[in-house]
Amino acid sequence: MIKTKKQGLLIVLSGPSGSGKNTVCDEVKKNNSNIWESISMTSRKPRKGEEDGKAYYFVSEEEFEKNIKNEKMLEWAKFAGNYYGTPRESVQKHLDNGEDVILVIEIQGALQIKKKIPHALFIFLLPPSMRELKRRLTERNTESKEKVMERFETAYKEINELSKYNYVIVNDEINDAASKLEAIIKAEKCRVDRIEEVFLDSPEEKIHETLVDKNLENKIVDVNKL
Repeated sequence: MIKTKKQGLLIVLSGPSGSGKNTVCDEVKKNNSNIWESISMTSRKPRKGEEDGKAYYFVSEEEFEKNIKNEKMLEWAKFAGNYYGTPRESVQKHLDNGEDVILVIEIQGALQIKKKIPHALFIFLLPPSMRELKRRLTERNTESKEKVMERFETAYKEINELSKYNYVIVNDEINDAASKLEAIIKAEKCRVDRIEEVFLDSPEEKIHETLVDKNLENKIVDVNKL
C-alpha cells in the first residue's frame, strides 16, 4: 500500500576526537551495502599513498574557493592553511540514486549542513566517560601531551552542541554502537514524511475489498432474518 521515496538518507555523524566515529561508521558499512561514505575535498597536497577520489578529492586552492563562491560545498573550513569540506554534487548524486550517504565530520561542519539541510539525520557519538576519552586519546600515541589536552578540552565544548542533534549514541562497545546506528537509520526510513504515496489498487487490495464486501453482505442477510 505504501511507496516510499527513492531519495536516500543524508546521515551526519559527529562527536569529539576519540569517540570512535570512523570505527563505528566502518562497522555499519560492512553490514549495509547501500550506505556510501562521503569523500571530502581538500586543497592540500596528497600525501604518500593517497589517491584522488579515495582519501580525498584533491583540488587547488583556487578551485576550492571557486566552489565556495558558487555554493558547491555543503560545508567547509580552513585548517592549517588548507581548505577541507564536503562537495555537494557527489553527495546529491548518491542520494538521488537511492543510496544513504553518511558524513563523518566535525561539529562545525555538521552545523553548517543543518542550516542548509535541516531534514538530514544528525547523530552525535559520545565516549562512555571523559576519563575513557582521555585514555583513548593518550593511547593513540600519535600526538604530544599538549595536543592531547587540547583535544580533550575541545571535547567539553563540542559536547555542549549535543542538543542540536537528533540522536545520541554512547560508544561503549563498537558492535553495540554500530547496531544502534543501524537501528536509527531503519527507524528513520519508516517515518511518515518519507511516504511518497499510498496506493490501493494492488491485487492484494482487490482481494481484501472482495472479502470485505462478502462479509458485509452476510451481515445484511443475518439482519434481515431477525
